[in-house]
Amino acid sequence: MIAVVYSGSRTAFWKLTQNGQVVAHCNTTGINPTFVDPKMILQILNKKVVLVNNAENIKKIYFFAAGASSADRKDELAETLSSFFRYSKVLVENDLFGAAKAACYDQPGIVGMLGSGSNVAYFDGKKLMDNNFGLGYILGDEGSSNYFGKMLLKSFLSKQLPEELEVKFVRNFNLDRPQILERIYNKPQANIFLTSFFDFFTQNIKHEYILRLIDEGFEKYFQTYILPMVAEHHHEDLHFVGKVAAELEDRLQLAAERHQLKIKTIIKEPILNLLKHYTN
Repeated sequence: MIAVVYSGSRTAFWKLTQNGQVVAHCNTTGINPTFVDPKMILQILNKKVVLVNNAENIKKIYFFAAGASSADRKDELAETLSSFFRYSKVLVENDLFGAAKAACYDQPGIVGMLGSGSNVAYFDGKKLMDNNFGLGYILGDEGSSNYFGKMLLKSFLSKQLPEELEVKFVRNFNLDRPQILERIYNKPQANIFLTSFFDFFTQNIKHEYILRLIDEGFEKYFQTYILPMVAEHHHEDLHFVGKVAAELEDRLQLAAERHQLKIKTIIKEPILNLLKHYTN
């Protein structure tokens, strides 16, 4: 049995296959080794009956995780997973590599990631080219769900939300200023808290203020991430992966058109393409 896993900071998607056929699947809390320690990871795994029941049957795991950005973090995550899946060979890569494989397979291309976080990379068909774009949710992640959550909260707290959106925000989330600041500055996993507000954007996608926040976020993303990469690899196809890219596809396409760029593919769930690639 083979397991293919794609984990953002908020959610990890698990697919278990036998002889090329999916025999079980589940979602868990995101396993990001930057924010969750080995003890928490084991707690997450032990909560899923599917994983507990199949732990000894899985012989190989392909695990693509947000936050697995260094050799030390990859090794630590692999060791933790191996202690739970005792008979499995575990291969850990970061989520950006997984996104690149899902979008390009073995062909070169530029891959933009827009999910819980944001990033971009050039993929030569085998490996990612090193870059300095991945600065995390505090210094970076423009255009991601946690970025949009941050912009929404900032608008709410500074009284800049239009009245009709403020009413909806209060009704949906029932949060006040002290609660918001406590969650962000004094509680763990503030990035997950920020991503939880993304659905507010899709639910109010026709509102002018929401559209402006989206367009401004995507413009920052293109200026910071995409345009420098395209300038260096202008002949390569441009791909996007992630929930934000897929659910805000129309606005993303408009952002690309403003810079005379053409998007070849947009993939919401890279786990499906990764499953096809690694089980074949």
